[in-house]
Amino acid sequence: MIRRTVDLSPQARDGFDALIDVRSPAEFALDHIPGAINLPVLDDAQRAAVGTEYVQGSKFLARRTGAALVARNIAAHLEDALGDRDGSFRPLVYCWRGGQRSGAMVTVMDQVGWPVTVLDGGYQTWRRQVKAALYDAPLPHRLVLLDGPTGAGKTALLGAVAARGTQVLDLEALAAHRGSLFGAMPGGQPSQKAFESRLHDALSRLDPARPVLVEAESSKIGARVIPPSLWAAMSAAPRIRLESPVPVRAARTVRDYAAIAADPTALDTALTRLPPHISKQMVAEWRALAAAGEVEALAAELIVHHYDPAYRRQGQAGARAQVASVEIASLDAAALETAADQVAAAVSALSPS
Repeated sequence: MIRRTVDLSPQARDGFDALIDVRSPAEFALDHIPGAINLPVLDDAQRAAVGTEYVQGSKFLARRTGAALVARNIAAHLEDALGDRDGSFRPLVYCWRGGQRSGAMVTVMDQVGWPVTVLDGGYQTWRRQVKAALYDAPLPHRLVLLDGPTGAGKTALLGAVAARGTQVLDLEALAAHRGSLFGAMPGGQPSQKAFESRLHDALSRLDPARPVLVEAESSKIGARVIPPSLWAAMSAAPRIRLESPVPVRAARTVRDYAAIAADPTALDTALTRLPPHISKQMVAEWRALAAAGEVEALAAELIVHHYDPAYRRQGQAGARAQVASVEIASLDAAALETAADQVAAAVSALSPS
């Protein structure tokens, strides 16, 4: 018997052995339910050809051709990706709206004998839930911002604090961007919709009754925009300020951005993207430092003359209550661990008694 559901809570999704997205690879790449695998019943070229025939030619021929393609593709998935699944396999299947594509897949799966479930409304059901959570309703979580200037060690500290059991939301990891001039990561950023799906999934797995530590960001991380419900909660959140001396911050920046620091061409290209208020003479001096391999001196210059002024302007635009100040005085692992203990304690102190 084919089951139907609209329950996409983490607990419900985790109860399935697989989430199967049967849409085309291009649709899947744009966005999908986190954790889903793509087993398309029509690939991109097949979907386009069938759609063109349906609109411009014969609807009957389009359906007959499409049915043959879908049958062959499902057969290939049964023999390949699903070939090692036994009779207890419990999948959740979805397409764009929960129509013909998912219907074809679950019909065959049901005949195989698998206890299969189809998502009513398909991907659109998921997308509506994401939009409702991130655009329409106030965020139920109590956020605490980890604030501090560039190079202070916020990203490393987030991981260390999470290891202590504190709830953490790592926005830069979800956006696949470090949020700075040199912040691009290999593989590029997810689409805006995919970023929002990742956010919704991460937030839905956090306990709203406990505070959540999140790195202070601008309203955009690279090209991705923080959705309004999350941004409103971040704007109102108290902060823990992280401090670190400029030389330590410069050394940490060079270490954390080792890949671009070792690539003179990429480094020079990034420097050409500095905002127009930076003088041409200063940019030329920085490019000369980069060309000479003086990357730590360059990092210090950028921190003092570009990042810190921008950080101060940002702070003046929206002052937040500060609940603690923590310093990482060196690059030593012990200094990070001490700071993580202090931050975790400060966040814990904000929990309801």
